Amino acid sequence: MPSSPPVALTIAGSDNSAGAGAQADLKTFSALGVYGVTAITCVVAEVPGRVSAIQAIDASIVREQIVLSFAAYPVAALKTGLLHSKKIIDTVCDAMEEIFTQGASSRPALVVDPVMVATSGDPLLNEDAVAVYTERLFKLATLVTPNLDEVRALLGRSVTTVDEMKTAGKELAEMYGTAFLLKGGHLRGSEAATDLLFTGFGIEGFSAPFVPGVATHGTGCTYSAAITAGLAKGLPLPDAIAEAKSFVTRAITNHFAWQRDGGVTAALNHFL
Repeated sequence: MPSSPPVALTIAGSDNSAGAGAQADLKTFSALGVYGVTAITCVVAEVPGRVSAIQAIDASIVREQIVLSFAAYPVAALKTGLLHSKKIIDTVCDAMEEIFTQGASSRPALVVDPVMVATSGDPLLNEDAVAVYTERLFKLATLVTPNLDEVRALLGRSVTTVDEMKTAGKELAEMYGTAFLLKGGHLRGSEAATDLLFTGFGIEGFSAPFVPGVATHGTGCTYSAAITAGLAKGLPLPDAIAEAKSFVTRAITNHFAWQRDGGVTAALNHFL
């Protein structure tokens, strides 16, 4: 019998284009040698550049997916992606608090990707849901991975330089008592995509060449899933981030592209 891989759970939305959400997470887990299981929070009608509709899953079904996954599999790490509503976030927090209390000696790592706005600019999170992230979910997290748009939503101010990232990251890590990875891929005019990890032990940077002119979506989902996969395999947090940074950079650089109606539809290449 072949050896069984580590298991990771993604609690996220379903993206029909398979470039983001749970589909991207599963591709990433598989590519990095981790068995992925899912708890679907909502169904998103989405293609690169457009979100046309979102339908939430009943919160009780979301909870049941999480509970069954933990009962049947040795989940070593998990991540949250699009949670969509206050009720679903509360439900996820309730389930996590119960599971973490029951298995305190082997608590899995939790990566929170605070998905609030799509790459297209379409809102993905109900306004009343942001407070639940900050009041409950961040306290359970091993790592939170906001992009700069999400940092602005959390702090109420824009972050446009690396120095401002350093100030913001320190503030967030101290405010919520957990590690934060600020993703600097949205910095204008930057030749490198630089991310900064803030922990109680200082700041660590992760850089890769910025890939211009690639209009994909799902990079944040893929990045956080790759970090989750590394943690499921037992890597220390900085090593998991370094592996994930390399993976997502390759996925962007070697992206797929299809000509459609005079335009281009692009997607990350998770399997290189």
